[in-house]
Order: sequence, then C-alpha cells, then structure tokens
Amino acid sequence: MVPSKKSVLVKPSYFVLVFLIVWQSITMSVSWAYGTQVVPPDHVTSRVSDNSGDFKVDEKNVYIFPGFSGPSDETLIPEERKTAITEYSHGTDNCLAVLLTEEVSSWLSLAKGLKTFGVPFIITKDYKQAFQHKVVAVYPTVSGKVLSQAALVALREFISKGGTIIGFNVIGGGLNDVFGFNGVVCSSFTGLKLNIGASPLLTSFTDEREQTISLGDMRIVGARLGGYGYKSPDNRPIAVFQDGTSAIIQKTFGRGKAYAWGIDVGDMLSRGYSGRAEAIARSYINEFEPTNDVLLRLIKEMYVNGEKNAVTLGTVPFNKALSVMLTHDVDYGKSEDNAIMYADAERNSGVQATYFLQTKYIKDWNDDAFFDVNHIKPLKKLQELGMELGSHSVAHAYAFSEFPLGSGKERYPSYQPFVSGRYIAHNGTLLGELRVSKYLIEKVLEAPLVVSFRPGHLSDPKKMPQALEAVGYLYSSTATANVSLTHLPYQLTDGYTGDGLAKVFEFPLTLEDELGEKMGSRVAPALELAKKISKYGGIYVVLIHPNVLDHKLEFEKQFISGVKDYAWFSTVKDFGGWWAARNKVTVGVAQQGSERVVTLEVPEPMAGLTIKIPPRWVLRQSATETNCIQENESVIIRKAEGRISLVFIAK
Repeated sequence: MVPSKKSVLVKPSYFVLVFLIVWQSITMSVSWAYGTQVVPPDHVTSRVSDNSGDFKVDEKNVYIFPGFSGPSDETLIPEERKTAITEYSHGTDNCLAVLLTEEVSSWLSLAKGLKTFGVPFIITKDYKQAFQHKVVAVYPTVSGKVLSQAALVALREFISKGGTIIGFNVIGGGLNDVFGFNGVVCSSFTGLKLNIGASPLLTSFTDEREQTISLGDMRIVGARLGGYGYKSPDNRPIAVFQDGTSAIIQKTFGRGKAYAWGIDVGDMLSRGYSGRAEAIARSYINEFEPTNDVLLRLIKEMYVNGEKNAVTLGTVPFNKALSVMLTHDVDYGKSEDNAIMYADAERNSGVQATYFLQTKYIKDWNDDAFFDVNHIKPLKKLQELGMELGSHSVAHAYAFSEFPLGSGKERYPSYQPFVSGRYIAHNGTLLGELRVSKYLIEKVLEAPLVVSFRPGHLSDPKKMPQALEAVGYLYSSTATANVSLTHLPYQLTDGYTGDGLAKVFEFPLTLEDELGEKMGSRVAPALELAKKISKYGGIYVVLIHPNVLDHKLEFEKQFISGVKDYAWFSTVKDFGGWWAARNKVTVGVAQQGSERVVTLEVPEPMAGLTIKIPPRWVLRQSATETNCIQENESVIIRKAEGRISLVFIAK
C-alpha cells in the first residue's frame, strides 16, 4: 500500500503544515534512496482530511445553479459480502477444475484471473468431481494435511492415466516421484525467470519483461513473496527463482503431466488487484508490466495443452489484437475549449473517447469554480460529438484517499468540500464526491447515465469499490496497469482486499501525459508498448489532460494512426459493458465422433464475442452460423445472446 495513509482528522494549523513538509522530505529521501518506491513523489506524502465541522466555506466562493438541488435519494452501502465457492461450481468436463484444498486463501483472485483470460473453470472441494476433468489445478496447497489419503491416491492415479495436474505449493503427500523432485525449501523470493526452451509452453513469452518477472523486494517487510523451491528436479524446470532455485517444474508421469508451482498465484493476483503491488512493480506507469499476465497465461497454456477440446474466450471484440480507451481528465478551468479540439480530432479519426469531468463549483486552493453556466456549452458539445462523460470528482483532492465514507445523504449545493493546500482538504466525503459529481453531470449537462469514474490524482479510499457500486457507477479507471501487474481489466472486491465481489470493473491506466518527457517525443515507445500488450489481447488506457494542445494532440493523432489497423477503440462505458457481458458468458464442449459441439450461454447481448478454438477445427457452415466467421483458430460471433451452439469438425 502507499505509505502514510492513516486517516487524520484534525484542524490544520501552521504546525501541521510544517510537520507535513518535514515528513514528506523524510519519506521521499528514504524511499528513493532504497530504490523501492515506484509511485510519483506526491504519493508518499501524508494527506489530511479535516471533517471536524469547524471549517466553513465562504458562500461567495460557491457557484449555485439556480433550481438545482440533489441527489434526493439516499445511498446505502451494501453490507460486507462473501462470494460463495458455489458460484463457480458448474461447468462441463472440458473446463479446468480447480480443486480447492483450503478455503481461507486467495482463491477468489485466482477465479477473477481465470475469468479475465477467458479460461472456463469450476471450483470444487470434492476431489472426485475434480478428477472427472482432464486438467485439474490444485490450489492453494498440495499436502497430506489438506488432502485425504484417498484423494492423494486418486491424484496419483489421475495423472498416470493421462490427466494433467497443476499443483500449487506441492509440499507433501508422498508425491515427490509424481512431480519429480526430492525436497522443498521454504523461503522468500523476489523474482522469477522462465527457462525459455525448457518447454513448448513458453514459446509465446518473447519479451524480456515476460521472461523475467518481479515477485517482491527483500528490503521491504510485507513485500516479500513466500514460496517453495524444489530440490533436484527430474527435468529442467520451467522457471527458477532469482537465486536459481526451481520455481515451476514439470514431469511426465505415466500417460499424464504434473506441474508443481512454488508460488501462491492467487496471492500475487490479489496484491495486484488490490493495489498492494507497488514494491513489486518495476515502474509506476508508462511501461510494460506483465507480471501477473505471465502467470495466468502460463496456467492457460498448461490447460490448453492438457485439454484437447479447450475453448476459451477472446479478450478483444471482433478478434482485434488490442482494446484502446482514450481518456481525458477535464480538471482545469481552461481545458473545456481544448477538450472540444480533442473530441473533433477523435471524431474525424472515427474513434470515441471518455472525458472525466471535475464538477468544480467551489473556488479553493486548487482553482476557480469552473463548473458553472459559462462552461456548460463546451461540455455539452462533447456529447454531441459522441464522447462519453464520466465523473472526475468534485474536489479533485490528494486527500481523497483519506475521506471518510460519509452519510449517503450528501447533496448539492450543501455539500461543500474545500481544498486549502496541496494535501489538505475539508468537509469532503467519499459518497459526497461520487453522488454530487454524478448528479451534476446528469442534471446540469442533461447527460446520459454516468457510469464511469476516475478520482483526482488516482487517489483511492479503501471503501471505494462498494461506494461506486452503491452510487450507480459500473466502471473505474483508478489504478495503473503497472501497480496492478496486469494489462487487462479485472473485477473489484469490497475494500479492494475483501472476499465479496463488487459489481464494478477496473480498467487500469497504461499511459499518461505528466510523467517523463513531453508526449510529442513519446510516440515511438508508446507504439512499441502497444505491440507488446497486443500479443495477448490486452487493454491500452491512455490519459491525456486537455490543458494544452500542440504536442499532446499531435501525439494522440499519431498514436491513433499507429494502432488503428489492429486495435479496437471504445469508450470506458462501451468497452466496460462488453467486458461485463463477457464476464457472464459460459462455454462448454461436447464431443460427438469427429464433431465438437460448442455451447455458449450469453446472458446479455453483445457484439463481436470471440472464442479461441483448437487447431484444425473447422466451423461447419449452415444457416444458423451465418452470424459467425472463422479466422484461423478464432471464431467471431457478430451478435451474441442467449444459448448459441456451434458445430465444428475436428480434422
């Protein structure tokens, strides 16, 4: 987590300000000296949220829209939830089976990751049910303490008869000969290196940052990944830890295949999905950071290699290679007119973008009150040009991460958050920022339903996932891809680290405009990054503040031109809707002689759903398949809804 994030409810004074300046100097010096802090310097500074009620905003600094007051309804936060394992209990025998050996684990993060990569799976605690599948992942531990003797015998027999086991933390149970090692060593690890050439599963991992990934930092308590190294493996390991210890090993046993992983993949995924991976990530933003994508892709490769009828879901509409979302944060009084110039250029290029609007109606330390009647016209023009309008909060405060939840009754204009210094804000609440900004955009601008949110400075209170859901937001773009350790979307959980899924998806930022060189000189590396992410169908979320034109607008034009041939452009709202619908799709396969019948259940209508099929499968053409097109090992379903059956000939 970001250092120094405890809530401080005090009335700011001269002494507090002096303390903050001194503390900032100390924390920045320590962090940068050890080279472990990957976030910008602003993110290591203490923030102060004053909710004492003593601070009063001068009414002359508040802009009032005559006749507007709201929202009138009350926001109720859902009670703490726990997602049940039974939600993942159904699927056909061709699915990956996850045999859960310990419920108190990061199994939900593993489930989220498998969903993201389109791997069909079930989760069960019944080994007999699991071994009806051809590929089984045993998570989080394989040992005699968590598996009965009967289960261990069945596991051995399952592999010998041709099954595939992906075992995590294999540390006991008398299975050393099955997995091919003679002992384990427990330690903390900071990196993992793939042994390219050790297995055909690794052929797609060609980039240096795919072949060597970060697992933590030994100098930071809590940033060390505990795991197990395997001694004297029978075969060349698929991957080794930074000290050369075998991390992922492989062995053919009988007619089957056994893989042993010495790391808790669910824990790694959880760190990224919850924003706790700053000491693991190799940079904050603007670079390729595929750490968790590598782990999930490798699991997917093991599944596809072991299941001859494996069918997975593509990650990009219409089988494109990359999903691009152009986004703009309108958080400066003179940005509105420039925003129109960007929107015009985007429309002329045939793409849409998302504009996150700060509804600033209070003059404070940050800026004048620019969300007023004089600035409404250019903002409405954005809608006319086909752009999405999202919320960028009211106060745009660094201290937003420390804001209390609030009452759920906050309304304009009585809600009056005030920023009095770079890291100090008064009267702000999480629900107030979400409720009032959404209300103003929808009512004052007469905009369609606002469902996308990005906080100022990417500041994120712990309860934001469930607060977003309660207020009516569906999509967030708050985290960076690098700190998330992934270039794909993911579903949020309550409190980021909770056991209950929120109905909100995160679309992490890939590239922004304020760190590093001017954007005009960053076109080439930005396009190179796009190529790397497109190898496995990732997303590319661009943030450009429209405070200036020249080099930023030129960058955007060149970037669009450079990726348009292989990328799918969309707004956060539109792609978010597609992704949320995809998240509900299930896939099953039935074998009938040389035919393979693929059945898709698509609860919500969606365009461009893509499935990935095994080599040498050919879609049998008939009247019912006119909605589909096969492109090599992919099938695009132009319009998908309900139950869809596709028949293939396996040659």
